Amino acid sequence: MDEVRSSAAWVANRSSHVKVDVLELEKVVDNIQGSIPKVEWDFEGIHYFDNGPLTVQYLFVLDALNFCFWPDKDLNYDDLASGLKEALQNDNSALDADRLQNYTGPELRKLLKWPRPLPLEEERVRLLHEVGLELERSFGGEAANLVKACGKSAVSLVALITRHFPGFRDHSLYKGHQVFLYKRAQIFVADLWGAFKGKGYGNFYDISSITIFADYIVPAVLRNLGVLKYSSALENIVDSEKEIGSGTEEEIEIRACTIHAVEKMRELIETKHGKQVLSIDLDLWLWSFGVQDSSLQHHRTLSIYY
Repeated sequence: MDEVRSSAAWVANRSSHVKVDVLELEKVVDNIQGSIPKVEWDFEGIHYFDNGPLTVQYLFVLDALNFCFWPDKDLNYDDLASGLKEALQNDNSALDADRLQNYTGPELRKLLKWPRPLPLEEERVRLLHEVGLELERSFGGEAANLVKACGKSAVSLVALITRHFPGFRDHSLYKGHQVFLYKRAQIFVADLWGAFKGKGYGNFYDISSITIFADYIVPAVLRNLGVLKYSSALENIVDSEKEIGSGTEEEIEIRACTIHAVEKMRELIETKHGKQVLSIDLDLWLWSFGVQDSSLQHHRTLSIYY
């Protein structure tokens, strides 16, 4: 995670299209007086939870598919989470490794009870196959064994995931420099921690190492707060809902500056108000803020990483 923080800072210090406004960031921290409004993790509603290894399998599959909903205006994360939950409740072998390797696009749609092709459906199916194959080959078919192999280290778990599952290797090249973002690998760790309340499969001694999860929503919230400033050209692209290519300077800058800004926010809360907060909690607060505001304009990039 040091690579995520340092490479995000590297981009922020050289960014052409996105800037972090430190003065506005300080205002946000002062306005909340260093205390983040508590947002509860919801694992009793839309998520499957049985306090055992099947929940780990569910969360890993969920986070393998947790990307790019916006091309379908009616599809969102809740549809994915609740669809997989219902599938498991109807058939607890629905997410077994051998079955993951054989799902087709129409079968995935049927599993989720979605009436039309999913955005990036072929990629979603490919990633299901990848997860099933590698779980079977290296972890006895169970994501729970992947988690056990990390020795209760969040950093080690992210490293294991990105080593074994190419679909989670969320990094880019920016001005000749490799940038690490790792949204979905990190969010799996956070989901475990939240679902199991920091115990059992969610017990990580270094949970504070996890950064925020650079997606569509959090940058839009930070922009709305004045913390992220876009160039006029980028503003026009985002506000007119034009697509931004994956791996372009603009897209990398939006995500990297988001990580860097929230890391600075976390540091300010500690230095100015003497309170230690987790980046996970900051992310959940900002994200929940964003999903409640339908007027927010987010950038649009077709990507399997977020």
